[in-house]
Amino acid sequence: VRNLKLEHEQEKNKILSEALETLATEHHELEQSLVKGSPPLSIISEEQFYDAVSDSESEKSLSGFETTTAYSPEDSMDSRDTITSSMSEEKVCGSGELLSNGIKKHRTSLPSPMFSRNDFSIWSILRKCIGMELSKITMPVIFNEPLSFLQRLTEYMEHTYLIHKASSLSSTTERMQCVAAFAVSAVASQWERTGKPFNPLLGETYELIREDLGFRLLSEQVSHHPPISAFFAEGLNNDFVFHGSIYPKLKFWGKSVEAEPKGTMTLELLEHNEAYTWTNPTCCVHNIIVGKLWIEQYGNVEITNHKTGEKCVLSFKPCGLFGKELHKVEGYIQDKSKKKLCALYGKWTECLYSVDPATFEAYKKNDKKNAEEKKSGKQVGNTEEPDEMPLPDSESVYVIPGSILLWKITPRPPNSAQMYNFTSFAMALNELDKEMESVIPKTDCRLRPDIRAMENGEIDLASEEKKRLEEKQRTARKNRSKSEEDWKTRWFHQGSNPYTGTQDWLYSGNYWDRNYFNLPDIY
Repeated sequence: VRNLKLEHEQEKNKILSEALETLATEHHELEQSLVKGSPPLSIISEEQFYDAVSDSESEKSLSGFETTTAYSPEDSMDSRDTITSSMSEEKVCGSGELLSNGIKKHRTSLPSPMFSRNDFSIWSILRKCIGMELSKITMPVIFNEPLSFLQRLTEYMEHTYLIHKASSLSSTTERMQCVAAFAVSAVASQWERTGKPFNPLLGETYELIREDLGFRLLSEQVSHHPPISAFFAEGLNNDFVFHGSIYPKLKFWGKSVEAEPKGTMTLELLEHNEAYTWTNPTCCVHNIIVGKLWIEQYGNVEITNHKTGEKCVLSFKPCGLFGKELHKVEGYIQDKSKKKLCALYGKWTECLYSVDPATFEAYKKNDKKNAEEKKSGKQVGNTEEPDEMPLPDSESVYVIPGSILLWKITPRPPNSAQMYNFTSFAMALNELDKEMESVIPKTDCRLRPDIRAMENGEIDLASEEKKRLEEKQRTARKNRSKSEEDWKTRWFHQGSNPYTGTQDWLYSGNYWDRNYFNLPDIY
């Protein structure tokens, strides 16, 4: 009876997954024909999906901000030639050359460009996992980018100059503007980064010292179930401390994967004795089944100054059907009595401006009026989420007269599209030279063989190493449970956040003493 029930459920599952695929494909084509005015394409056949092996036993979490972008094989080949030639000229600077001012020069390219993902469908993996917990899915290495999630977290620090600027300002409102700009800039590198970072192994660490940007950072994978990454950064001039822990909670909605980065960010400006806390917006990857993958961020981010009671409430707008709100961020800074002190607006992919609240509200009112006039006589559009990534508005962010620019994104390097859409900052994260190798602990993810192999373009070796490390981690966990031994974190401990009172992971100290003993053998 049980066997019959199981067969029945499996058959139902198969029918439902096929129906979902067909519906998603038809919906995608209809939407394309509506938005672009083009006739629907023929229905995609079963043969066009290439199955990849799924290992439900795996305990690797799908942490990070998922999946993959398709590049044409022609583009891939052309880019491979141009990049190889540019790299041979440059001979990737891993030897730690110094600039004229004595600060280390970082590499501007990866050793090898990314592989084409055209022959792989992410749906071919996820379709087998309907009803399964997302943290149990093993993704083929082709969907990864050659960074650990701990390194991806470090990208929060790309625009550290905003923290230094906040420290130098005397007005609390101006400081809050810079902190808000930093919170928005922290998620900007996720735009078009549809490659999945490698899941950190329990006990894995990462450190980064950037003298040119004035900070050093340490992170550690402190928990595996649930996956939690803790980090602690500090200014080299003792002007700030920035710390937090991230637990990416994932939801699979059929056509999209949503990653909610649970965890509190805490920034302390030491010269002003101020602490700011916030949580990051939700990230969503669209078109898991069919179409080009694209990313959006949405949700409210509330930044609190615990000393003055001032708050900045930012709204990351969801896209909407025709993309009018795509990437938009807007909100207000309020004092403790909720009086609006200034308005903020922009796009998390581009820039953030501040302006007087009355001017902003007048502009919004006028903009709404114009939109209603345009709409009159036309049918009201559907409010469902779009499949295709809407094209950005031609004018991008309209600058309201009297606005002050708080932050503008650093343009990506010209070879970014062939390098997993990395920023210049991300390009240098996995850089390793002999001098560094003799200093960092053996748990640092620069020493992780699967990531190193992928970065060097050795995809088969990367896949083998990834499986070996996962198996090694599983065996170590079984051995600990047999001996009833608990895992002990090395650089962080659980405690309550001193400002919010919520459960957090706090830095224990002593990492930079470079006294590394009894470290786990995780690679």
